[in-house]
Amino acid sequence: MQGKGFIKFIAIVLAIVCAYALSFTLVSSSVEKDAKNYAKGDLAKEKAYLDSMSTEKVYPLLGFTYQDVKSKEINLGLDLKGGMNVTMEISLAELVKSLADNTTDANFNKALQNAQTQLNAGGKDYIKLFVDDFEKLSPGVKLADYFSNQDNASQLKPNASNSEVQSFLSKEAESAIDRSFTILRSRIDGFGVVSPNMQKQPGSNRILIEMPGVQDKERISKLLQGSAELQFWQVYQIQEVVSLLENINKTLASTLKDTTAVAKDATTAPAAGGKLAGLEKAAADTTKGGKLAGLGKKDSTAAKAAIAKSNPLFSILSIPTYQGENGQPALRPGPIVGWVAQKDTAKVNSYFKTPEVAASIPSTMKFMWSVKPMEGSKVFELYAIKVTSADGKPDLGGEAVSDSRNDFDQKGKPEVTMYMTSEGAAKWKKITAEASADRNNLKSIAIVLDNQVYSAPTVQNEIPNGVSSISGNFTQEDTKDLSNILKAGKLPAPARIAGSFVVGPTLGAQAIHDGLISFVIAFIVILIFMALYYHRAGWVANFALLINLFFIIGILVSLGAVLTLPGIAGIVLTIGLSVDANILIFERVREELALGKNIPTAIKEGFKHAMPSILDANITVFILGAILYLFGSGPVQGFATTLCIGILSSLFAAVAISRVVFEAMLDRKMEISFDNNFTRNAFKNLAFNFVGRRKIYYVISTIIIIAGIGMYFKHGGLNLGVDFKGGRTYLVHFDKTVNTEDLKSKLSVVFDNETPEVKTAGEDSQVKITTTFHIDDQDPKTDKVVEDALNKGLAGSKYEIVSSQKVTPIIASDIVNGAFYAVLISCIFMFIYIVVRFKKWQYGLGAVLALAHDVLMVLSFYTILDGVLPFSLEIGQDFIAAILTVMGYTMTETVVVFDRIREKLKEAGKDDLHGEERNNLINFALNSTLSRTILTSLTVFFVLLVIFIFGGDSIRGFIFALLIGRVIGTYSSLCISTPIVIDLGSSAEKRK
Repeated sequence: MQGKGFIKFIAIVLAIVCAYALSFTLVSSSVEKDAKNYAKGDLAKEKAYLDSMSTEKVYPLLGFTYQDVKSKEINLGLDLKGGMNVTMEISLAELVKSLADNTTDANFNKALQNAQTQLNAGGKDYIKLFVDDFEKLSPGVKLADYFSNQDNASQLKPNASNSEVQSFLSKEAESAIDRSFTILRSRIDGFGVVSPNMQKQPGSNRILIEMPGVQDKERISKLLQGSAELQFWQVYQIQEVVSLLENINKTLASTLKDTTAVAKDATTAPAAGGKLAGLEKAAADTTKGGKLAGLGKKDSTAAKAAIAKSNPLFSILSIPTYQGENGQPALRPGPIVGWVAQKDTAKVNSYFKTPEVAASIPSTMKFMWSVKPMEGSKVFELYAIKVTSADGKPDLGGEAVSDSRNDFDQKGKPEVTMYMTSEGAAKWKKITAEASADRNNLKSIAIVLDNQVYSAPTVQNEIPNGVSSISGNFTQEDTKDLSNILKAGKLPAPARIAGSFVVGPTLGAQAIHDGLISFVIAFIVILIFMALYYHRAGWVANFALLINLFFIIGILVSLGAVLTLPGIAGIVLTIGLSVDANILIFERVREELALGKNIPTAIKEGFKHAMPSILDANITVFILGAILYLFGSGPVQGFATTLCIGILSSLFAAVAISRVVFEAMLDRKMEISFDNNFTRNAFKNLAFNFVGRRKIYYVISTIIIIAGIGMYFKHGGLNLGVDFKGGRTYLVHFDKTVNTEDLKSKLSVVFDNETPEVKTAGEDSQVKITTTFHIDDQDPKTDKVVEDALNKGLAGSKYEIVSSQKVTPIIASDIVNGAFYAVLISCIFMFIYIVVRFKKWQYGLGAVLALAHDVLMVLSFYTILDGVLPFSLEIGQDFIAAILTVMGYTMTETVVVFDRIREKLKEAGKDDLHGEERNNLINFALNSTLSRTILTSLTVFFVLLVIFIFGGDSIRGFIFALLIGRVIGTYSSLCISTPIVIDLGSSAEKRK
């Protein structure tokens, strides 16, 4: 075998990469296990332990802290971990209106409304929709008249054409989305979400935010939908504040009761080195010895408690100092007045709010935190803001900024250039003049958004023209963020929640349990089957399968992919599909052995003849996975990611690694067998007349599809999920069985006589409630109104809302369009690939018609069985993933048969056969590949059956679609797609 050394090298490199990626999860799990053992069930102590370890090097070999390894561990999706998924939509209508100085022009505002209506119906580019509609309503009117003003004169001329205005608006819209992304990210970071995932959705005005572990919907809604307020404040220098902080510390110490004797002893001796040295020592004592390393030691705990009582503030707040020329500590010049660990910021805030302390803080001062911790730590900076106006307002607001750009200075270092409006420039001149008046004591000005300090640059000189450069120890990302922040106050572009999905922690834990159980059982089923059916060769396939599983999970983690429940289904399904390559190879080897060839030759020929089919089959499924990824979102993308990675890994493991193992066994003269006494003659001498009975199969399929159409009209359409029609869905678990009709009646009253859909979900004590009540209302308070109404309707029962989902009509229309294009583009790609690969349009069209047949058959079964089965058969994003996977099955099976036909034609030295010769050839190809078709289908079917039984209610409908799709795909590839080629060929001959 050529390239054996290269394959081993790649395998070793992959193994090292995967082991490295997975090691972070092992280390973080070890730390969290230690935290649980230390806390003994006390969640507060457990959290304190983990917080203290955040900057500790828990991976000494590579020097990574707990915070580092936590960010690199397996990223679990919300359905496995619990949490909240939010789709934020930036209101471009309000952005455009604001850019036009809130014009009252009727046609202008009508064009804004029409563009929003078209966007809700599935349109894409809001700006283009607006410009097109405006030109229809106001022909000949120039848009520049509305948008060209002094503030944007450098970007838009008064005589600009409408296309130039459209380009300007598009840039402003993109900038607004970038600014919103930055602001939302800082708010989420400030909220303290662990490993949040934020993505701008390309080609739209939406931002997807995943927040694991978050359950407080109302608080998150307020946090994300609040309007941004940019402010500029003068700040106090540290030397102006340190005395006040010392007084606050003394006040707190005197007001705290129950001071222990240990604490008194600790404060008896005066601190060496004067007042400042004492402050530094108090702060240093709180961190010396490393985080919670000594928490188990009574003496250390007592000492810390003593310090906390005698120096309440300085036990958690460090004064920024440095070592002076005389070796004594000195105040570090600048606007930062304190450093505080993230876990202690709330306590500092509470100290400042106590009546005794609040009375000592002058009305001209208020404290604010930095927006993010210092680099490489969880320590936040504290600033003392100077209030100079009687009404408590800032020196300057965000409306004073006309523009800002991230740029580079003359030395090539990143900086931000800020441009003020004419009115803002005058105020800015006065503020900067005051801040730079004393050349020996230059002051700073804080840039504040949402009461958090983003930057506090020192003013070097008076700025008379309103153009300022802000420099510092910035990275390019820092300057981009700061530039976006400065522009945030320029124009209002409200962000609203267009869609949300909340999963309770109990449902997430159940999903993990169910997913792992189904995973383990399905894996064992495949291992046993391969070992029993293929004997020693089966164990080679099992070894390749284990390697494949290791590679799949390792690659997923190294890429930072999110592992969801459909993702686990994708992995299990990939495991089922990965044996397909081995089955193809082993069946070809058995054919070679039946011809009397020896083991080494049979193995060589088996791999050689199986490769075209393996490549064709995997490429077709990979194309479908790629399309799923491009057009899907959320769980569908998770499924597609694992599917694509699994296909690539399976090809390498099943083909390359198994071949290397066989070569090693041959070199060692080991016995290799591909069957046993029970399987040796299986599928031998088959001669089913598939082609001759094709019309019977056409009739069977037609009857099922007609029955499905009949049930479609009887049910009043398909049972569309909330992500296809819009609305809100709540999964509610009760402590006892509930009557769905009674519940529907109660909810109808509280939902203003709008009847919700109430269905049992899995068990009799769990229901899924779907409603469109207030779904079009964009008021941020609407979510709370609907949930209050729901709780009112459920009153009188003991229940838990384990998950909820909200999809606005615009999101729903996008999902529908995405699903339609996914299926359509899949068919086009399949047709092109088959035609190019087999050089016959009949093969391509036959395959595509078979795909259409499969989609109609699955839909028919869904409509026929909806309401009959004890679980929901909704059609949503997961169903589309199932449909496309079913299409992949059919293509895989069909391509294998086409490959066998092509192989036999090549042996005969012909391009095609006609009449009875063609019928016999296709029957031969179907029968000769029947063993592979049946074995692969059974393997995947049993895997899916295991997931269906043990995988939990949340994916039961999804797996059911795959189950019936597996059966239909096998039936279609044998009885529909290849026989269609006969009829298409016959029609072509008649036309000739």
